Amino acid sequence: MTAVHNGVSADRLGGVDWRRSRMSGAVGNCVEVATLESGEIAVRNSRFPNGPALIYTRAEMAAFLAGAKDGEFDDVLS
Repeated sequence: MTAVHNGVSADRLGGVDWRRSRMSGAVGNCVEVATLESGEIAVRNSRFPNGPALIYTRAEMAAFLAGAKDGEFDDVLS
């Protein structure tokens, strides 16, 4: 697989297994993730499956998830 970059069209990431969060609602507020061959993590909006995908390293995703679990981003909903 060739290198991919942030904003790549998600349909160019063929052969990946997109997973939707169990927390996603029925009204289309869904985030999907897929692990790429490189080990990086792709994230897309399920309402636009061929739209852009954001690509993160495993370390970046781990840092984000740790912060979310620790409540570091709770203020964005205020």
